[in-house]
Amino acid sequence: MNSINRRSALLAGLAVAGGGALAACGGSGSTPALVSPDSKVVATTDKKRKGTGKVRNVTLTAAPAMLDLGGTVMAKSWAFGGRTPGKEIRVSAGDTLAAELSNQLPDRTTTSIHWHGIALRADMDGVPPATQSAVRAGRNFTYRFLADTPGTYFFHPHVGVQLDRGLHAPLIVEDPREPLSYDDEWVVVLDDWVDGVTGTPDQVLAELSHGMGGMDMGGSGHGGSSGHDMGDMGGMDMGDMGGMDMSGGSSGKGGEASSGKFMLMGARSTLLGGDAGDVKYPYHLVNGRVPADPDVYTGKPGKRVRLRVVNAGGDTAYRVALGGHKLTITHTDGFPVVHQEVDALLVGMGERYDVLVTLADGVFPLVAVAEGKNASGMALVRTGSGAAPKPSVRPKELDGMIMNAAGLKAADDVRLATRRTDRVHRIELTGGMARYDWGINGKRYDMKHPTAHPVLVEQGERVRLDFVNKTGMWHPMHLHGHTYQLGTGGPRKDTTIVLPGRTVSVYFDADNPGQWMLHCHNAYHGEAGMMALLAYEA
Repeated sequence: MNSINRRSALLAGLAVAGGGALAACGGSGSTPALVSPDSKVVATTDKKRKGTGKVRNVTLTAAPAMLDLGGTVMAKSWAFGGRTPGKEIRVSAGDTLAAELSNQLPDRTTTSIHWHGIALRADMDGVPPATQSAVRAGRNFTYRFLADTPGTYFFHPHVGVQLDRGLHAPLIVEDPREPLSYDDEWVVVLDDWVDGVTGTPDQVLAELSHGMGGMDMGGSGHGGSSGHDMGDMGGMDMGDMGGMDMSGGSSGKGGEASSGKFMLMGARSTLLGGDAGDVKYPYHLVNGRVPADPDVYTGKPGKRVRLRVVNAGGDTAYRVALGGHKLTITHTDGFPVVHQEVDALLVGMGERYDVLVTLADGVFPLVAVAEGKNASGMALVRTGSGAAPKPSVRPKELDGMIMNAAGLKAADDVRLATRRTDRVHRIELTGGMARYDWGINGKRYDMKHPTAHPVLVEQGERVRLDFVNKTGMWHPMHLHGHTYQLGTGGPRKDTTIVLPGRTVSVYFDADNPGQWMLHCHNAYHGEAGMMALLAYEA
């Protein structure tokens, strides 16, 4: 390994062999009875959570808003409380959050709130039609749940492609026995922005849904349904590639050609295994601001700051670096990892990373490169005098040691206990841009029949999911209501990148009964059908 250039760490899916006895992965016959989200076993499980007795009450009003994104850029969108990202919510682990959603959206638009990454009670997960009816316009709904796991989370709608508007905000669950030592925090929310500027997310989806048809896809990276362009990599064991140099050519000059108003062509990234994304975004935001008029964090030299980085985007992975600084990764998706010092992060949609940084003296750009899309977002860290860098600045750290979750290890106190695997499910990611027929195991999720073809588990089982990417594109796969472990010693996560042609195996304990979505967190892939229902047998 010493002969390999270690500028970039493992940026690919783990291909790990599972142990233990395997339960049936499929089967015929009728679907067995399922645990409903409002069943007694859900309530009984929730009562076992350790709480403080404290209740945090908030009101979240989803309504039209004219948003000032900075630099004279105004966007007519939807938002919580008239701002994007919405005002962060902070609670202490064990507190109960009582969040009343007031739906003031126009045109009889229904909505909901999903509490991304929180292992909460199933009837509060905010996923119509699986866990609740969508909240009708003019109506209110109160989400009430105990948040017992510290970490960096966020919340957003789970109806259509509303995620790609301004309807999202951070949720921070603080640890009353915080083991980290630092002086301050800065929550950094990344977002790709189209709404109210060049169109709406619904218009984006409508164009994408036509697919590419008979277009010449040569060199575009938008694979067809079989993903043959990456097929020769399907059996590659990624377990020993931690030192591979994958930094070259990964942001490149992608996205220069286009086939329509919204569809992005030519977006290429080595880090993402080829095709980087589908959508042309006119802006990439950090904390709701464009690079020409950035958000500014003001601190003092020598202070240690915890950055909580959230990718709330719809179709963009971000490569994130702070010019002139190293980043020490401490957590991903809320769970602690063995600390790792890096130059930059690769963050897929729905992922979160916590890092510690000791601030130098001056003015420094926090840059979020839209991976493969030839664009970026920027914020500033100011600890002293000096001129702000140009919006197009590209710190050298972006081409240094780049890390994502596949190169991390779980901290000892959160690593899953070793035990027999009771059940394995093969989760094939299928479809492509040609027909825009994204699905799981060859099926598009049917909102009219939400419990059809469920991925079945039983209470108390150790479950392995094998994400097998048969497509020509990467997918950030998110499981609701649980955290899984990457391989047998990787980090605890709820969202992870699965590269084209690769297999990523994850393990979790079935300890939170109900019905839970398992889906790609690309907003457009998920809405097009790359979703499945993971359900507990009654």
